[in-house]
Amino acid sequence: MHQSIEHLFTNNKNWSERMHAEDPDYFRRLVNQQTPEYLWIGCSDSRVPANQVVGLAPGEVFVHRNIANVVVHTDLNALSVIHYAVEMLRVKHILVVGHYGCGGVKAAMNDNKTGLTDNWLRHIQDVRDRHLDRLERIDDPAARANRLCELNAMHQVVNVCQTSVLREAWQRGQNVTVHGWCYSLEDGLVRDLAVSAGSREEAVERYRDAAERD
Repeated sequence: MHQSIEHLFTNNKNWSERMHAEDPDYFRRLVNQQTPEYLWIGCSDSRVPANQVVGLAPGEVFVHRNIANVVVHTDLNALSVIHYAVEMLRVKHILVVGHYGCGGVKAAMNDNKTGLTDNWLRHIQDVRDRHLDRLERIDDPAARANRLCELNAMHQVVNVCQTSVLREAWQRGQNVTVHGWCYSLEDGLVRDLAVSAGSREEAVERYRDAAERD
């Protein structure tokens, strides 16, 4: 017997009516414009809602999400989102946001078998292997996995900065900066990983410096 989803339609109707009551022009404004200054590249985890985390309304953040916020150069989905955000929407900031306690990162850290997802998590295992000596010096398994969450987000900043989309944007003088963050489920706060970059070279240098910090 299939579980009913009728309550979602009821929830939607109640939400729509509430938004109309609070702001009669709310939906008209959304229809007529999408001018976000931010692209959020985050994890698919249902506990990390992009807009709410940074206190912005719909229409203010363009969002791409996948398991463990990975950006690889063969992923046309992610690259298309970045292209649209940079070329069409002219976003000023790209936020690569990992989160502590990420299930995908934990699975990659521990070589857990997940099925098809193993192929995707291989990208995070590459990050793990690159920093294995440093990670193995962290005794607590949870702290070790959380450090990999940070390293993964930092690494994806470099990957974003190495895309042809960003290289061409910077070459023509477009003002767009890529940032690396990590979000805590425990207190709802975002930590800046100190890898913000406005060029590929800056991203590589900041990643190297940040990765060496204990």
